[in-house]
Amino acid sequence: MAKYFAFNAEHAVDYIKHLIKNGGLDFFKKEAKLTAYEFGDGNLNLVFRVNDESNNSVILKQALPYARCVGESWPLTLDRARIEAEVLVNHGAICSEHTAEVLHYNPELALTVLEDLGHLQILRGAQIKAEQFPLVAEHVAHYLSYTGFYNSDFYLTAQHKKAKVCQFSNPELCQITEDLFFSDPYIIHERNNFPTELSENVASIRNNSALKLAAAKLKAKFLACPQTLLHGDMHSGSIFVDQKTTKIIDPEFGFFGPVGFDIGSFMGNILLNYCAQNARITELAKRRQYQTHLLTCLQDCYTLFEQKWLNLITHHSNDASLATPEFARYYLQQVLQDAVGYCGAELIRRTIGLAHVADIDGIEDSQARLAVQQQTLILGEQLMVNAHSCNNKDDFFALLISLLN
Repeated sequence: MAKYFAFNAEHAVDYIKHLIKNGGLDFFKKEAKLTAYEFGDGNLNLVFRVNDESNNSVILKQALPYARCVGESWPLTLDRARIEAEVLVNHGAICSEHTAEVLHYNPELALTVLEDLGHLQILRGAQIKAEQFPLVAEHVAHYLSYTGFYNSDFYLTAQHKKAKVCQFSNPELCQITEDLFFSDPYIIHERNNFPTELSENVASIRNNSALKLAAAKLKAKFLACPQTLLHGDMHSGSIFVDQKTTKIIDPEFGFFGPVGFDIGSFMGNILLNYCAQNARITELAKRRQYQTHLLTCLQDCYTLFEQKWLNLITHHSNDASLATPEFARYYLQQVLQDAVGYCGAELIRRTIGLAHVADIDGIEDSQARLAVQQQTLILGEQLMVNAHSCNNKDDFFALLISLLN
């Protein structure tokens, strides 16, 4: 058994050469000359690109035993590498067209070798530049509905489902989500991160009993509702795109939780970019055109997600008692109300919590950035406290448009 150590670029090359020599990876030719460099810019991991002389490449990703964004003072389990690899394998078996492919996994070294998606763009960076991807909503809805349904009680036997819940138990990374999403923003905490100019807005959030109740309800469902195998970190930095392709990466926060969490997280990131464009695109016509595209993306994702789930329940459920039309509609209504709430929680925690987004933090004008932050806090608050009144898509979008106009 190999003893864990953190890789550098030379280690990454040597490891891939070892795999090639021993038949563990047939991606490169045996005589290939390999080079590597580390380019990870995330919070938790080392990420290397390993190339040959013909520009064929793979990604080697290794978990660190601490949060990279903080340092060794915040230790983390290496088991998250197993969770990530196994979620990708599970989701890839269901939805290969939208899931990054795992080529190799080593549990002792907490590393995964993945297909290189470098020919695609990361959705967050592309949306910051106001680029449009007309298929991303349909692709995300397909990925979330199919991976959600085929890991749910509608499809799995009770015994199989419970075994998977145990397999994907992820308490340490779930604790991060539980704290950063549902606890820290509503109390005084050293992890929170916001400018002093937002202090009045933050105090209003901490004193809002209806909002704190909504956050508690969302947290309680996150803690105790293992509906399906979630990606767990479904933000626009975990999505690679071009005009025809969408691929999902980085599910190391994966676990069995409420179906609405992933789609809510995705919608929240669409709205973070929508608000950020108020300070990024100065020409009104161009800004309105792009923001309309974003709202169309959000609406299409919501609508298609619901339609695909209902179709899967109707035609592919293995539990007749759950597949009745009345229960299917009730179930999806609850899921989408959850999604609206989680969407709002994403807006708030990305504004005043530990982990921000470049869409907003990259705005150079401090006053314009502050105005965007104030908007995201108000929007998040209203979505959370009014989520229960969104009984259908028309209710949700009427609420959303009233808040954005």
